Amino acid sequence: MGHALRIEHPHYTYEDYKLWEGHWELIDGTAYAMSPAPSINHQLVSNKIAWALENTLRDCKTCRALLPVDWRIDDDTVVQPDNLVVCHPVEGAYLTRAPVLIFEVLSKTTALKDQNTKFSIYEREGVKYYVIVNAEDRCAKIYALHEGRYIKLCDVGNESIDFDLGKCSIAFNFSLIWPNAD
Repeated sequence: MGHALRIEHPHYTYEDYKLWEGHWELIDGTAYAMSPAPSINHQLVSNKIAWALENTLRDCKTCRALLPVDWRIDDDTVVQPDNLVVCHPVEGAYLTRAPVLIFEVLSKTTALKDQNTKFSIYEREGVKYYVIVNAEDRCAKIYALHEGRYIKLCDVGNESIDFDLGKCSIAFNFSLIWPNAD
């Protein structure tokens, strides 16, 4: 009679996470290394998203664009979205409330996590809009929360899309985020 081999994986908490060097995310107690560093193309797109968000939000007094920052969802889940918009006051070293809009720029090492694990987390936590950006295909998939579930609004390339952030509404021009074609 055989015995099943059970492998115990360590379960980490925010207290462990705070001590780690380098870039990590913690999801349901499992550590995910954020390495290697994002590709140049990934960083170019993320920087362009940050610039476009900052420019688009300049007239809104309550919403602001952020670059990767810790969002501590609970004691064993901490994520760092690529680009995000918060419309609530932010204090302390990390976010504790859901952003209203998140952009994740896909890379080979994070695509499955961004499209599945983080998709579920963001949906569960009430992120109003989730935009998954594929820099290689110059395409972004936009999801909106509807009755607690994400529905896909559209796939965009160079269009401008309106986002109702609650406190304000913005028109985000996706043609501004792609690296120049050579």
